[in-house]
Amino acid sequence: MDARPSTCGDTYMRDPVTVMAPERLGAMHQNRISFVRTLIRKMAQQKWHVTKHDWQLSPQGFGHVIYKLTTLNHIYHLVIFCDEIADEDRNDRVIAEKWDVTFALVYGDVDVDLLSCLRANVPLQEAGRNPNKVLVLARANKSVRVFEHLVSHLAKGQQPNAKELAEVGYILRTTAVYGNGKFGIADFGWLETNDDFNQSFSAQMCAVYILREFSLDWVHYLADQQGGDKAVSLDLGLQRYLGIGNATGLGMAPYLINHPCVVDKWLSSRESALTAVLNTGVTIDKLAPLQCLLDKAICHLDQIITINENQDSLNTSAINELHDLLSHLETLFLQSQTWSELVEYACKYSLETQEILLSCLMEIYPVLVDSYETKMNCDESLNLPSGKRIEDLLAVLKNSYRWAIETDFKQAENNYWFWYRSQDKEEPRLGVRGEEPGEDRELPLDIGRQANRLYHALLVCKPNMQLAEFLVVHPQYRAISRRVWTLGHKQMGEIQMNVLHKDSLPMHLLRCKLAVLGATKFDPRSARWVRVTFFQGAPLLNEIHDGEWLFPLLPSKTLNQVIAEGEAS
Repeated sequence: MDARPSTCGDTYMRDPVTVMAPERLGAMHQNRISFVRTLIRKMAQQKWHVTKHDWQLSPQGFGHVIYKLTTLNHIYHLVIFCDEIADEDRNDRVIAEKWDVTFALVYGDVDVDLLSCLRANVPLQEAGRNPNKVLVLARANKSVRVFEHLVSHLAKGQQPNAKELAEVGYILRTTAVYGNGKFGIADFGWLETNDDFNQSFSAQMCAVYILREFSLDWVHYLADQQGGDKAVSLDLGLQRYLGIGNATGLGMAPYLINHPCVVDKWLSSRESALTAVLNTGVTIDKLAPLQCLLDKAICHLDQIITINENQDSLNTSAINELHDLLSHLETLFLQSQTWSELVEYACKYSLETQEILLSCLMEIYPVLVDSYETKMNCDESLNLPSGKRIEDLLAVLKNSYRWAIETDFKQAENNYWFWYRSQDKEEPRLGVRGEEPGEDRELPLDIGRQANRLYHALLVCKPNMQLAEFLVVHPQYRAISRRVWTLGHKQMGEIQMNVLHKDSLPMHLLRCKLAVLGATKFDPRSARWVRVTFFQGAPLLNEIHDGEWLFPLLPSKTLNQVIAEGEAS
């Protein structure tokens, strides 16, 4: 394990070269300070209360529903519209214009006028304009197979086939969850002063969590409508197993490049929490909890069904490696003084396995880890102090951007892709340089190439020349100079990835952000988009707690038993 002295104290933490490598970021898993975990803990500790406030659905399940959220500080409402759409209109891509469900999280009460306004705008999504009392605007589609299977079985008084649920893992799948001022809704500046949602993405995650409850209420309602007295409720274990699906594509990747200070803060906080654990002495009382979590991880990976051969292979390798790790765990406990030594041993395994082990270690030390959940926000400004010289910026580049300055951008493979924004939906896209149109509208996401050009431009200057003089003559380097100086002085700094390289995988960026949010069940559908699940295994609203729900599993019965029962029904 690579390590370097921590910026505070005499402990050691992993090197940014290790932590910020794209392949490692692309193997991350949920942990205790992922945003969904932080939200559920806060809801449990502060006893947030959610009630079904208004239920105006037709017998076919169309209309609107309102849930009321009461916190220690405020009242909110999640307003959900359910519309009938044709199967051919059900599309997860951003070009879609109709959805099964559209919803908005609203600050305060919802009167008749506001409801009318929301009814007119929320189903339009990007084409609508909403009042700034709306904190979150989002939409979702049914997993038609799971939805109809659940309703038909529950209506007949039967439990569903668990295999149908295991293959999907959700009833509704969000395709966009907007916050931060888009389309007229409140921006994060407003939320920063809100005690309930002042953490990044917490309002969005809360809206999605309540939507999960609605998805269960919805199928129960329709089962009752169809089955009457015969209808039964879904097994509680299966209810907990179902989360909310999400389909994420290239649009998420530029966020991590355009918000480098945010990414540094997320990864630095996670690394600081992990460092606190790794420098702790190994004690035998942690053996059983760690064995339990590693066993859960094996079962979780075994239950994931993916059509992606590479991900399937990675999951299989991780299962085998985790079995191997478990077989040596008792010996490793006796031989290791601190957890860093055990993690050092695990470096012989794949990144997938290593990251699972790190999430498990963070899980068994809540006292050391949980306080870092409040350290995920940051000032995003990029600064370059006055009085700096050429040699000062060169030193930063050599120390923190070696991955960029050692890349030969004259090689075609290092300039293969260009990023641009689609005219129709204003979504980021990838094009092949020299072969596809749009290169003239290339987005400035080429941070590695910009840093490389800056470095070579500085090399021909006198080392003691004032940086201000250089930037007056070369204003095209102002932005990248501010970025290099700022990120070069951060704990983890920049993601060390040339996104123009022919073999670069945007999937690594998607996986990193989704893991920070708290997604599970990674199912890449191509190199450019992935399906995941949020809140799978999380407690239901009426039993909410701040305990462990890492690596969600089907209910306590074995998968085969549950499948057999489902098939027999």
